[in-house]
Amino acid sequence: MGTKYAALTFDDGPNTVTTPKVLEVIKKHGVKASFFLVGDNITEESAKVAAACFEYGCELCNHSRTHSAMPKQTSLEIREEIRYTDEKIKQITGGKDVLFFRPPYIAVCDSMYDDIRHTFICGVGANDWEDSVSAEERSRRIIEQTQNGSIILLHDMEGNDKTVEALDTIIPALKSDGFELVTVSELFNKCGVSAQHGKIYSNVLKD
Repeated sequence: MGTKYAALTFDDGPNTVTTPKVLEVIKKHGVKASFFLVGDNITEESAKVAAACFEYGCELCNHSRTHSAMPKQTSLEIREEIRYTDEKIKQITGGKDVLFFRPPYIAVCDSMYDDIRHTFICGVGANDWEDSVSAEERSRRIIEQTQNGSIILLHDMEGNDKTVEALDTIIPALKSDGFELVTVSELFNKCGVSAQHGKIYSNVLKD
């Protein structure tokens, strides 16, 4: 059996506390990830952290400006949320196009596809924004759910150390099971799938 692929992704950064810890762990294990950034979290200092992620080979993606539920927003508000965060990311990456968007709360309505040109991304998660979920439980949930083509949804929000701890279990376990952990762009490429607009992906190999 050949190599299996999954994308490791993190929401709600960047910050100067937890995002560097996530980067340190993925570097240690020699894997890449995609970071879905909240525009209002991109400050002068946190932008340096996001730049370090990008320079290592990670991908920077859009998670809105204010992390508001977009079905409750107007078309103008939605477009501005995306534009603002795209511009912030491009300042970090030297103008590289932002390809992917994860809706806050995975709240989606049909009209959002008219306002947002990016490919929509969801993923398999572990409720890791809830402090009551232990590092062991986060690891177990992710390892059990991950299949070839999966997008793994975790959070690098400030103080989320249990996810940092869980990564030291998740990454070696998936690697030993034959997975290569890549960015979202790499996942589509390696799986031979063209990203389609109007869909939201948790696994690029499944509809």
